[in-house]
Amino acid sequence: MSDAFRHVDSARTIVFGSGALAESADLIGSDYVLLTTPRAASAAPDLAEQARTVVEVPAGHVDAVSAQLREAVVGRRLIALGGGRVIDVAKALAAADPPREVVAIPTSLSGAEMTRVHRHAEGVAQNTPRVQPAVVINDPALSASQPPDALAASSANALGHAITALFSDRGTPISRAVAREAIRHLVTGWSGTEPERAAIALGALLAGWAVDHSGLGPHHALAQTAVRIASLKHAETNAALLPATTSATRSRRPVEFERLDASLGLALESVAERLRHRARADLAALVDDENLLSRSVEAAAKRPELDRIAPAPDREEIRQIYRTSTGTSSGH
Repeated sequence: MSDAFRHVDSARTIVFGSGALAESADLIGSDYVLLTTPRAASAAPDLAEQARTVVEVPAGHVDAVSAQLREAVVGRRLIALGGGRVIDVAKALAAADPPREVVAIPTSLSGAEMTRVHRHAEGVAQNTPRVQPAVVINDPALSASQPPDALAASSANALGHAITALFSDRGTPISRAVAREAIRHLVTGWSGTEPERAAIALGALLAGWAVDHSGLGPHHALAQTAVRIASLKHAETNAALLPATTSATRSRRPVEFERLDASLGLALESVAERLRHRARADLAALVDDENLLSRSVEAAAKRPELDRIAPAPDREEIRQIYRTSTGTSSGH
């Protein structure tokens, strides 16, 4: 696959392709703080060696972690090398103490590098402007570097972005076109016995671009709520929910889904099921605890993102989606 490119839109530069990191020295600079994790840092040791400071981002919620790191992170240029949590922490730190610039180098398919979506650090006013990375460097050797089960879970998150962007009432012809292309790459990337990592990485990047223009929808509203209330893993929760939320979206947009099925040569739910199976993902920990389930249903029902693929699911449908997202599928 040869889809390498450098793209500039407004105040953002996006570099994609094999060797993208090595070819982006001009965008990285020399005076920066590196926010990362041990796994991510080991994949790009030169970035750590050249950094003014290396800050390890600990586990935890973005609002709490960014508040914890706020005093320790000093500098105008923040390079975030890692998954969605690392990138969102960098965005939160940049928003908390401007002016700062974020360079995002993803090591997962979270899409965080493509959006202005993030939680603020604790203590930062909610009306504070949020931050989008000024530079995105996406090398599939890094962004699609996860083991197959984790890559499948991360791919489910990306596919959820693309489905939302394609069917959201807030989408535009351009964002929908990009979303279709994202879906095509993600489906192609998982069509063989082994993942085609370059196709998957490009699909996730395009999905992030598209959902940044449409906004998140019901799938991520339910996933984010479950993660926060039940302390679940983000990507695996997306994988567990995706078959049920895709089916719910199909019920609202049947004609559009038929067209998509025809262009792909398959039903998108089959891909969602395959990703769930490969990720070994389920929501048993949530569904088996009635208190957690009820709290999640109530909290999710209040999320404004539910209205973006109308009609918004009611509490009964939300509970059913959560309940049908347990157990490991047989795969496809």
